Amino acid sequence: MLLTLLNIVLPVFAVAGLGFAFGRRQRREPDMGFINHANVMVFCPALVFSALLGHPVSLRHSWPLVAAGVGIIVLPGLLLALVRRPGLARPGFLVTGMFRNTGNLGIPLMMLAYGQQLLGDIVILFVISNLLQFSLGLMLLSRAAGRWQWLRNPNVWAAVVGVALAPWRDHVPGFVTTTAELAGQLAIPLMLFGLGVRMSRDRIEQWALPLRVNGLYLLAGLVTLPLVLWLLPLTPEWSRLVALSVMLPPAVLNYLLCEQYQVDPKAVASVVLVGNALSLVTIPLVVWATLTWL
Repeated sequence: MLLTLLNIVLPVFAVAGLGFAFGRRQRREPDMGFINHANVMVFCPALVFSALLGHPVSLRHSWPLVAAGVGIIVLPGLLLALVRRPGLARPGFLVTGMFRNTGNLGIPLMMLAYGQQLLGDIVILFVISNLLQFSLGLMLLSRAAGRWQWLRNPNVWAAVVGVALAPWRDHVPGFVTTTAELAGQLAIPLMLFGLGVRMSRDRIEQWALPLRVNGLYLLAGLVTLPLVLWLLPLTPEWSRLVALSVMLPPAVLNYLLCEQYQVDPKAVASVVLVGNALSLVTIPLVVWATLTWL
């Protein structure tokens, strides 16, 4: 089991570690903005499209997974809303606790831990998180300004097209599927490498607040998980995906959005960095627990 766990976790952190080492060795500030933007706008949609086209998902039969994907975002948010003094701006506190790192860490971890055959289901959770982050998340950060922002998210439309064409995937031209697959293969390594570079350039100014906040996030996830597993008819494979998703560290995108809307960006950056650092301990434990008990 230990060797299996290492084979799952170490490659993910190794690629992120390469990005961290590369970022630290640069004399000038590495400009990952263009690469990260291209990844979100081009390579991630290609991954979403090719995954849903190649691993057809029936939304009629997958509704429990869709409901679970929504539940593990909304329910922690409701629990965290009960915290009276979070220590940072409430919108930033809520959004950072609701939206986990389903892209940079979640997709590669779940593929390695639970198998390539579940890629379609993994992508569903990723798309749900993106959809809610660019709708509900932006509404919390910017009020009405972000209400329709999700319509501009290419990952959402890639998912729609992938699901729509899946029943007729044999009629899709080969050059289309091959191009999408080639572009999509770039997404996960770039996610991990970019995460490492960003972590190498930011500094944690204080530890007490981000440790306490991340503890609250993990607690909210632990309370949410049994409720979701009890309410919904999830398969064992789906249960593992949901369990790992709700215990992932905060998404780096939370910091970028909080910076864009000036919602306590420095405090949010510290929370995100500490959360991703803590995942070196929490993620192996969660993967081990899901493989053992679920």
